[in-house]
Amino acid sequence: MRNFRDLEVWQSSVLFVKKIYIVTGSFPKEEKFGLVSQINRCAVSIPSNIAEGCSRTSQKDFSRFLQISLGSAFELETQIEIAKEIGFVDGILHLEIISQLNVIQKRIQSLKKYVDSKV
Repeated sequence: MRNFRDLEVWQSSVLFVKKIYIVTGSFPKEEKFGLVSQINRCAVSIPSNIAEGCSRTSQKDFSRFLQISLGSAFELETQIEIAKEIGFVDGILHLEIISQLNVIQKRIQSLKKYVDSKV
């Protein structure tokens, strides 16, 4: 069993979740059960699936959970784009969030590639 707490990608994605919660806290109250909920769930899914994958005994299972985490990261990117388009996120904040998210996506992809090489 791997220790997910030792993975930099897990650590950075947990901090990213905190940032996302702060950002969505400024969204209109009527979005609480709409876009806010969806964005927050996607953000939480990223480190959660990395952690769950670490509990799996096979590299193949770990890789599958990394793929799920990556899917959540791309889903979140789309939702952030939507939030920008409808005016909930300004251009500067949007670029900052997308930039941080892209780094996390690349780290997940790199870890997955490494895990897949061990299968």
